[in-house]
Parts: sequence; C-alpha cells; structure tokens
Amino acid sequence: MSNTYGKNIKITIFGQSHSPAIGVTIDGLPAGFRVDFDELKAFLQRRRPGQGSHTTARREPDEPEFLSGLADGVTCGAPLTAIIRNTDVRSSDYDQLKDIPRPSHADYTAYIKYGEARDARGGGSFSGRLTAPLCIAGGIFLQLLKQKNIHIAAHITQIGNIYDQAFDPVSISEQDLTALQTADFPVVDKEAGERMLSAIEDARAAGDSLGGVIECAAVGIPAGIGEPMFEGIENRLAAILFGIPAVKGVEFGNGFSAAALRGSENNDAFIMMGDMVRTRTNNHGGVLGGITSGMPLVFRAAFKPTPSISMEQDSVSLSKREATRLSITGRHDPCIVPRAVPCVEAAAAVAIYDMLLDA
Repeated sequence: MSNTYGKNIKITIFGQSHSPAIGVTIDGLPAGFRVDFDELKAFLQRRRPGQGSHTTARREPDEPEFLSGLADGVTCGAPLTAIIRNTDVRSSDYDQLKDIPRPSHADYTAYIKYGEARDARGGGSFSGRLTAPLCIAGGIFLQLLKQKNIHIAAHITQIGNIYDQAFDPVSISEQDLTALQTADFPVVDKEAGERMLSAIEDARAAGDSLGGVIECAAVGIPAGIGEPMFEGIENRLAAILFGIPAVKGVEFGNGFSAAALRGSENNDAFIMMGDMVRTRTNNHGGVLGGITSGMPLVFRAAFKPTPSISMEQDSVSLSKREATRLSITGRHDPCIVPRAVPCVEAAAAVAIYDMLLDA
C-alpha cells in the first residue's frame, strides 16, 4: 500500500477504521515550532463524527496522542508520530460485507487486491476514518503556513443540486477564510447552507445519500512556486486530494467550464498593482504552467455520494458467485461533504508547505 505522501516532508498515515488506533508520522518538520494544541483540537473537531443527523452516529473524541517528535510541546527535529484511538467500533455491522461488497465502495477491489487478508471492518484502510490523522498533519502545517502569512480555507459550494455562492477568485481575503474556519456549517450563503442541510436530511430519511463539491482557496502564496510538467502545484495537490476517500474530481480555476469558453473569455489580462504583476480576473485559479502566479489559489474537489446507504441494492456473493440483494446496516454519513471540508484544507496545507521547500 502507498500510505506516504511528500517530497521534502513525508507524512505516513497508518491504521484501519476498527484497529485499536489510527495515526500519522511526519518526517521533516522544522525543529523549534511550538504547536498550538487548542487550535489543532478545534481543527480536528470540525471533521469529528457524531455531531448531528447529517453525520454518522459513530462517536469518537478524536483526541490525538503524541508519541514522538515533541519536547514540551515544541518540535524537536525527530519524526513526529501521533495516534487517535478508535473507541466506538461495531465491527459486527460489517460481517456480511466480507462476502457481499457494497456497490461503488472499495469492498470488491480490496477483495481482489488482498483477498481474505483484507480488513473489511468499517472499510479497513479504505475508510474515511483515515482522514483524521491527515487532519493532524494538516492542522500543524496550517499553523506553520500562517507564520508565513499563507491562509487556507474551504467551503461547501454544492450539495446535490444546491449551490453556495462561489469565492470571488480575485479578492479573497484572510478574513473571508477565517470566517469559514469558525462556521458551524461552512458556506458563504447561509440560506443555501440551510437548504443543503434540509436536502441531506431528506436523503438520510429515505435511506439514501448525497454528494457534493468543496471549493478551497489559499491566499498569500508567492508567485513562482511549482514546476512545469510533473512537479506542478496542480499535480502535487491532486495527488494528495485523491487520497481523500470519495474524491472523484479536482479542478483549478475555471476548470472544466473553460472548455466552453473562447480564449478571449477565459484569458486573464495582466495588470500592475503598484509594483506587482497581477491579473484582472483569475480564471486560471492562481496557477499557470504548474507554477503559482501570485493570485489566490482556487480549486474544487468533487465528492461522490456515500456508497453505504440503507436502501436495498443489487450486489453479488463472492463465495457463491451469484447475484444477491444487499441491505446495509451500521452508521454512515448521509453526506460526507461537510466533514470533508477540513480534510481538503489539511491536504492543501501539506502539499503547499511541501512545495514551498522546493524554492
């Protein structure tokens, strides 16, 4: 399995959904950095399960335990390892899934790849539970980036067919991003957020689920970060974003909508702002040729609907090699998108900090 990400810093995520603990090891942190544990705890709470009917009923405190890499709360240069103990598991809910894979879930491909050795409990290492240690790493790198005056935040821009107001890609401010990080439900338009929550509740009541899109922005990144071809900021961000379970698409700036435009509509005119070169619009999302332009970095990640739904579905018995019907029990998010917002921010923070070290 490939559980390690990074070029200059390395993060390795380990554990399974129902193993005694999950965790992360970070190699390459600078020595002498004092971690703000209150800020980190608040960040982790944003993705914690069991916080309402729009999330799974699984209840986990998600309190990180640091095993190495710190001395009196300060990074000491050694690899940092932290774990989160799994305390609220119900493995019996997954007994039938060892033989009958969930449609659109990794149950089947895990069986093909690892056979009977796979851990089917809670999805094993394919579970969204593994985003908790990603958020430990990301939460620390968000603090490190803040020292460099780089700020990152995301919002839910779409749930089903309900849309939030998009970021203004030219004039995103630090204050705009900070407001999202402290919001109970991170949207720009609160009325749209209420309609999203209502749609999630309707899907849950029907035994179904919803997908959506998260839009993320980073401000303060200097121009010139990234490389052409295979080391561009889009490449490096996409690699870690696709490590978040349920992500099915990533786009930067205008993304796929640029395909319907003419060059005269999509091109961003260069202008002078004092002695700095900037662009009048930001259809390129802050990246040209894989390299940051100095404009806000803006990208979106699309999430599929949660595969684990209670509605009866067609599947197969792997042991009997015959068609069967599956009714999924257990505790699952009717929409993973709200809890994935800090995960996207965490992934962006790791990738951006790693790329800054290239310079």
